[in-house]
Amino acid sequence: MKYMRGFITMGEDNLKIAVLSGKGGTGKTLLSVNLAASAGECTYVDCDVEEPNGHLYFKPKELEKEKITIKIPHVDLEACNGCRECVNFCKFNALAYTNKLLIFEEICHSCGGCVLLCPEKALSEKEKPIGGLEKGKWENVTVLTGILNMGEASGVPIIERLLDLSKSMEGLCFIDCPPGSSCVVMESVRDADYCILVAEPTLFGVHNFEMVYDLVRLFDKPHGAVLNKCMKGENPAEKFCIDKGIKILGRIPFHHELGRLNSEAKIVAQEKKVFGDMFSLLLKTVLGEVCHEAAVNSQR
Repeated sequence: MKYMRGFITMGEDNLKIAVLSGKGGTGKTLLSVNLAASAGECTYVDCDVEEPNGHLYFKPKELEKEKITIKIPHVDLEACNGCRECVNFCKFNALAYTNKLLIFEEICHSCGGCVLLCPEKALSEKEKPIGGLEKGKWENVTVLTGILNMGEASGVPIIERLLDLSKSMEGLCFIDCPPGSSCVVMESVRDADYCILVAEPTLFGVHNFEMVYDLVRLFDKPHGAVLNKCMKGENPAEKFCIDKGIKILGRIPFHHELGRLNSEAKIVAQEKKVFGDMFSLLLKTVLGEVCHEAAVNSQR
């Protein structure tokens, strides 16, 4: 399988590259969208389900929509005798009993244990919609977007479905992860082959960058960093990478024209040749690192 218009040849399909950042506004979507646009035929997966915005750049067409549901308990009050077996079992405090069984759907983790344990078979499961996903096309890029309904506690089931759907796509897969290092981020990077960590040149940015760095190390994922909003002078993010031995894959300059185009939801790699060349070179560097990591692992 040839990726990125023949720059690099990989031996396996569906290579997954996750793009992470410790906080919002660092440039994670800027990077993942423009890498996908530079790669030719590929898949872009927006796992930032609480606030997806990759589709604003791609404006995908031929949209297919799918509703995502979870299973939550439903009680037959006539059959329930108040034994509290389910209440004692639930470690998430999603069940309580006063004069009748109460179910707090917002904190239920859909484990199904209460239904299995109920001696009176008073509990069953019902489907609860929590959001959905959209699949569309932009040129040669398949765009998968997850959308979590307002007020829902977790987008993990949506991310699971997004990544499961992406497995059927050929070629490179870019995963635009949620910001931070919570459960939804862990789910997003679980099957990733390589992780790109995006950092900005501030002390606050470095503090959050360190959290995702610790996360990818915990998951034992090969990784490198892209430094965004680079200016002349001291760069705390660069110093952190050097101190920790993190490979710096590339630097995106603090550039007014780039910022303007990005704020207008333009794919900057297509708008100006200088930006297109920058992201093509960055993609080549990333794939080179992936090849290097694969070679090292094969010799272990």
